[in-house]
Amino acid sequence: MPVKIRKTPMRMCVGCREMKPKMALLKVVKPKEGDAHIDRVGKAPGRGAYVCPDIECLRKARKTRALERALDCKIEEEVYQALEADVQSGDEA
Repeated sequence: MPVKIRKTPMRMCVGCREMKPKMALLKVVKPKEGDAHIDRVGKAPGRGAYVCPDIECLRKARKTRALERALDCKIEEEVYQALEADVQSGDEA
């Protein structure tokens, strides 16, 4: 019996605009009700946008307001701070 090979889901980073594996990116989600937040599991309902776990990509996405355009809402300062903390803690590990 042949081994079934699974296709890797790809998503585009809003910062660098490169296609990367979904599991290698950070997801920010905007539910119908409530504010945008980081989705650490990747299963939260709502509109999602992905960004590389790279501080330069995150800064570029913030400067160009790419996350705000992708999610069609204002992104609070706390969300950006949490994303930066996630990226920096990932660099140290």
